[in-house]
Amino acid sequence: MKLADDPEVEDFRAEFSAFLDAHLPTEAEARERSRSSAHVPGWARRWQRTLFDGGWLLPGQPPEYGGRNATLPQQLAHLEELARRRIYHSFNPQGLGIVAASLLTFGTDEQKRRWAVPILRAEITAALGMSEPEAGSDLASLRTRAVLDGDTFTVDGQKIWTSGAHDADVLLAFVRTDPDAPKHRGISALLIPTAADGVVRRPFGSIAAEDDLDFNEVFLTDVRVPRQNLVGPLNEGWRVANGSLGHERTLLWLSYAERLEDLVRDAADVGAGQEWYATLLTDLTALRLLGHRQLGPDRDPAEISVLKLLGSEAVQNASLHALEEHGADALRHPARTGPYHHLHHEVFVSSWFERYARSFAGTIAGGTSEIQRNIIAERILGLPR
Repeated sequence: MKLADDPEVEDFRAEFSAFLDAHLPTEAEARERSRSSAHVPGWARRWQRTLFDGGWLLPGQPPEYGGRNATLPQQLAHLEELARRRIYHSFNPQGLGIVAASLLTFGTDEQKRRWAVPILRAEITAALGMSEPEAGSDLASLRTRAVLDGDTFTVDGQKIWTSGAHDADVLLAFVRTDPDAPKHRGISALLIPTAADGVVRRPFGSIAAEDDLDFNEVFLTDVRVPRQNLVGPLNEGWRVANGSLGHERTLLWLSYAERLEDLVRDAADVGAGQEWYATLLTDLTALRLLGHRQLGPDRDPAEISVLKLLGSEAVQNASLHALEEHGADALRHPARTGPYHHLHHEVFVSSWFERYARSFAGTIAGGTSEIQRNIIAERILGLPR
């Protein structure tokens, strides 16, 4: 389905468009580029604060948190307008979309004031400490320990794949606070300042390039964290973790649709008339129709897994075909395979090799494809566990 035009939504879209026309940074102002998912250049910090102050950063939130109490269709219009103009929402995507959003849902008023608002205003940046060497998709197997003594936790353990940790000011880390509880219980969420004694961050290169430094190992040794940094109730971090991933997934399908549209544009020279290209167009249309259905009154939260699975795997499959169709030239790296937009992230128009390599993140981050298939089987199809 496609929602019919709603005058209130279109007025909302037009108001946001006028705001962008009046306030967008110029290409000269946006010359400095981001080095990681928690490195926000000065111009991007100022731009994010402008969005916050205007109520256009997270329109679904109240004004004190950078929004204007927008409806879900209005929030979609906001993201569609950003995508249409190729404007990257935030160069600290996990900080904005997961950490701050989780604090607004589960945090205390003090945590919202001290941590969420500065993250939203890009005064500080944040990273998400979930995965561990022995706990990737199975987050409940995490081993990082936090022992509470009085009003202070002592944290010991290791995190891995922690995007942007070396540039972040704070981690939202999931730790085990009751080792005797079943593995889905006894987990808590802590805000850990990265400058705290005992926190060591070691960035490492990705498959895209040795100097593509975003992933980190994070080592926590006798790190002292005040109890006031506990997000949500003690031992109920699993609920916070599910909420964090929920924030990440809700309108995530729109980013996959944008990647598919990029592929339609950039691979047309080798794809037009071929079956895989027709499949790309079909997948894009299906993703948008299913996504719009999620805005209706009968939406099923479990269907977000369908969108996540369809979108991430469609991007990966189409990226592989584009790589293969461009032949040896596709392995030229670094390279640019699409138009440059100074307010967007250039990784989306990098070499065909890099675009394919980065597509794997979509089938892993926010819950792997295997996890999504399990959710679909159990919660939508009603199959036994």
